[in-house]
Amino acid sequence: MRSGRVIVSVLFVVAALVAGCSSADEPSGPVVQRAWHGDIQVPGQPIGVGVTFAEDGSATIDIPVQGVRAAALKDVRTEPDRIEFTIPDAPGDPGFQGKLDGERIVGDWVQFGEKIPLTLERGVIESIARPQDPQPPYPYRSQDVTYRSGEVTIAGTLTEPEGNGPFPAMVMITGSGPQDRNEELSGHRPFHLLADTFTRAGYAVLRTDDRGIGGSTGVLDEATYPDLAADVAAGVAFLRDRPEIDPARVGLFGHSEGGYIAPMVAAKPDSNIAFAVLMAGPAVPGADVLIEQNKVVMAAAGATQDEIDAQVRYLTEWSALLRAGDTAGAKAYSQQHNDSLPEGERAPQGAVDSLNTPYMSALITYDPEPALRALRIPVLAFFGGTDQQVIATQNEPPMRAALAADPDATVHTFPGLNHLMQPSATGKPSEYSTIETTIDPAVPAYVTDWLTQHIPPR
Repeated sequence: MRSGRVIVSVLFVVAALVAGCSSADEPSGPVVQRAWHGDIQVPGQPIGVGVTFAEDGSATIDIPVQGVRAAALKDVRTEPDRIEFTIPDAPGDPGFQGKLDGERIVGDWVQFGEKIPLTLERGVIESIARPQDPQPPYPYRSQDVTYRSGEVTIAGTLTEPEGNGPFPAMVMITGSGPQDRNEELSGHRPFHLLADTFTRAGYAVLRTDDRGIGGSTGVLDEATYPDLAADVAAGVAFLRDRPEIDPARVGLFGHSEGGYIAPMVAAKPDSNIAFAVLMAGPAVPGADVLIEQNKVVMAAAGATQDEIDAQVRYLTEWSALLRAGDTAGAKAYSQQHNDSLPEGERAPQGAVDSLNTPYMSALITYDPEPALRALRIPVLAFFGGTDQQVIATQNEPPMRAALAADPDATVHTFPGLNHLMQPSATGKPSEYSTIETTIDPAVPAYVTDWLTQHIPPR
């Protein structure tokens, strides 16, 4: 779930662009055409970037904590007194404006109209250790696939065990905001790791790009929850049409907001979903999740009680307008609130606009309880004990209550794990990129054991 102040974490997500690596070649002398690196000075969580300017006038960028590797840049200028570039097809038109200053490039990162200082030093940016990243060759089949969901094309990767099957299978559903098929975040690829784990255990796994991300078409901000549920149902139908998949044993795995969407799909009488796994899936309405999230995150960041109370009042009024269907009023209220803040605390206009879309309205107004109460299939719902985004103490008790009538439901909390199921004493989102572990090994082991007991691979 995204945090409610609209904020820097949204500001600098430029999405997973193109795979590759930066050149390490270093020409001598004070010229621009070489590799550079530096930190965008985002308060509390500087973001490291590497930029390589080539002799032919092209340039690429690496942002390790966001999984961006050698992404092509546009509008590149390399005159010593005017060094510029932009990142194509990224929110807020991100880019850089600066100049050569001796052995450094000094300037500003610009996004959503806001400028953040960025100084680039000579050298290639260091990669971030991600020891759990699956590496080929894989002991299973992997192929890129596409299928239709109404007018939208969904693109993804299907991994299948070796052999003829028929295999049990699952569709993976990402968390909130624009996510690629690996759910890449802070340099981690949790869905790639989980898909690898489950496929090795004997399950076919379909993971997909969200609408408007990667190979998928459509616009996420214009989508409603029924639209997103239809995308998941289309993935289920795609799997059931394949002869190597057992159509009676297709289930869902949802993380965070995906834990909202999975029960929506599974609760439909004709869905015939075989099982559902909910990782940090909320059990209370979206507005309640957002308000509690803000309380916890702001307190951990050192905000005063008065500041927290003011933020809660704002979010309560704004979400009440959305719940009442007054989207115009919600937009006006959020704009008025932002304009009332001191200039240095105001969110960029693009970030404010992103709060008042059909997609965000769906997230804020959704109540998962009816769908959860309707489930009569094997369900595993689990939480992280230090999660600051979907707080376990807020969501585990109502999850247990909502699933009480399901004869085969398991609810569990892993102590000391955050929203990504990384080991973390604090659970702060700002720490995601600094933790080498993508998912604590106890989690995929627990889920795999649950799967093999309830939906045996053979």
